[in-house]
Amino acid sequence: MPQPLDKEYFQETLRRAAEGDEEAWRVIVDAYSRRVFGLIRVSCGNADLAEEITQSTFCTIVSKIASYTEQGRFESWLFHIAMNRLRDEMRRRKRQATPVEDETLTGLIGAGATPEPSGADPVQSAQLQRALAKLSDADRQIVHLRHIGGLSFRQIADLLEQPLGTVLARQHRALKKLRTLMEADQGVDGDEESKT
Repeated sequence: MPQPLDKEYFQETLRRAAEGDEEAWRVIVDAYSRRVFGLIRVSCGNADLAEEITQSTFCTIVSKIASYTEQGRFESWLFHIAMNRLRDEMRRRKRQATPVEDETLTGLIGAGATPEPSGADPVQSAQLQRALAKLSDADRQIVHLRHIGGLSFRQIADLLEQPLGTVLARQHRALKKLRTLMEADQGVDGDEESKT
């Protein structure tokens, strides 16, 4: 994951981007595109759709950057736009009742939704995916924003328009549920292994 940009350098980069500086845009896209793509990919389970929404998000940023005033909330603003784009697209698809691709169905149940880190235990990764799929949408969203999107709790609170304490409590409860689900899954896997 790219390192966060120095605050003064970032503000200067945003100013230059607003003036149409291509190099400044490259810096912004390089700094955030993987995180936006990862968050959307995990949220929708479809790499093609995630790429489309990521591009749409940055197109929106281009059109609105001139009126944006940096107050240390750029990431929240960026991720808010990305999540709104995803919601709009999912609503549009629901209205049009387009056929669902196998990849999307697989993503919706959690399998393959998160890229497996190199060296990760495939059994634990599968357990994590099954447990994430069993979480409510709200719980899964907060886990994704924090651990896939890499947002701070303050940024998540801004994005979801909720008090910081509420976000902290939701994250705590979501992780506790996730841990319980994974432990239950381990018990099931362990029981099956002992039978063979």
